[in-house]
Amino acid sequence: MPDPIQLLRESFGYDSFRHCQGEVIDHVLGDQHAMVVMPTGMGKSLCYQIPALTIADDSRQLVLVLSPLIALMQDQVDSLVRRGIDAAFINSSLDRETRLQRYREVSDGRYRLLYVTPERFRKPEFLSAIAGREVKLLAVDEAHCVSQWGHDFRPDYSRLADIRASLGNPTTIALTATATAECREDIYRQLGIEPADIRLFHEGIDRPNLHLEVEPVIDEDMKASAIRQAIAHPEYSGGSVIVYFSLIKTLQRFSDRLLSDRIDHVCYHGDLPRNVRRRVQDDFMVGDADLVLATPAFGMGVDKDDIRVVVHAETPGSIESYYQEIGRAGRDNKPSLCLWLYDQADLMTQMQFIEWSNPDADFYTRVYQTIREHRDQCEAFGLDWLNGRLQKRSKHDHRLATAIAMLDRYGVIAGPRPNNCFDIISPLPDYFQDADALADKKRRDQQRLYAMVQLAAEMGDRKAFLNDYFLGGEMPPLEG
Repeated sequence: MPDPIQLLRESFGYDSFRHCQGEVIDHVLGDQHAMVVMPTGMGKSLCYQIPALTIADDSRQLVLVLSPLIALMQDQVDSLVRRGIDAAFINSSLDRETRLQRYREVSDGRYRLLYVTPERFRKPEFLSAIAGREVKLLAVDEAHCVSQWGHDFRPDYSRLADIRASLGNPTTIALTATATAECREDIYRQLGIEPADIRLFHEGIDRPNLHLEVEPVIDEDMKASAIRQAIAHPEYSGGSVIVYFSLIKTLQRFSDRLLSDRIDHVCYHGDLPRNVRRRVQDDFMVGDADLVLATPAFGMGVDKDDIRVVVHAETPGSIESYYQEIGRAGRDNKPSLCLWLYDQADLMTQMQFIEWSNPDADFYTRVYQTIREHRDQCEAFGLDWLNGRLQKRSKHDHRLATAIAMLDRYGVIAGPRPNNCFDIISPLPDYFQDADALADKKRRDQQRLYAMVQLAAEMGDRKAFLNDYFLGGEMPPLEG
């Protein structure tokens, strides 16, 4: 077997591993499971990329990487291919002809490293393509997505035990920057691995070069002034800036303010076409755009060394999200500012998000029954008609979007878009009728938001607060 240090030098240009990278690689090459918690930008991906390079060219072995976002896997694969590494991804960004060609290549034994989302395991063509390959190592990137307590819960990740079984229960490595003790326990359970059979490598969460500031504000004028000062701060000049917003409409208002001040910037949010979002990200990566106003989706997979300032113009919904986003700053280990503009009014926005993302059992039951009993009307008049029939509180209530997405991911309906979503293909699972389980998830989302309030109120070392949150394992109790 090739020496990992030699592979590191030849393929990545580094003379030595950082922190526990070498130990993790030796561990998984010894067919042992690993859980890796390592700060953003510290090189988690090398822990499965180096093992992929140990595979012989004529082998049908494969390192399979489950990754949550298209942009994340595309950026990693592009970087690997530039280094001459035989890697590829398969996702919905590929046109049908390219996707079928890639299936054939996988089936023929090409690629040492393949990136997919867990949702790809629903596709018979993919299952057929991978059937003749031996998965030497299964890597679960952004592993907090596995856990229902993680801040980016994806129901398809809850199928990982079945996915691992279908692959012959290969050696597995789970990697994340953010996972509390409770979240890690849930990850092990979802993977179908006993805690005693998986070794934890925890590098802590501290990034000494990041300067964390929380600035109380009471209106958008104060926010705009603080953003302008952060952009022009002499100590953090010469690099890139990300300003995060929770709401697109707020982002657009601040964009207008900056334009009136003749401050050049670009915007990134979900209402933009995919090709525009990709162009914005590419311009940011190559330095053609130094300032981006963005919603939280921006930054996943962005490995840019010189992000000097990250501003949260609106309060994030959880410590996990906050830590992921500030972790994009200062990857070159130079001083970087992480500024959170704390307006208590923003908490209402996050509380509304929690309501929308946590329909109760009654709502799921009514969605299911309405689609089943009124399919013709649903098909004729669409989701607006369905939403109007289900609730009268507000036309901006987004619980239906959550319910449709969840029912699709659990295989209850045929797909997330009209008219597929009006085809019921299985009974409503017990989970969606379990009022206690759904209420428990909502409560934990509320606890994560309350932890943000506690962080804002912390008068001592905020990094110590974060360290205790992630390593201590206990969710803060709700008051009142």
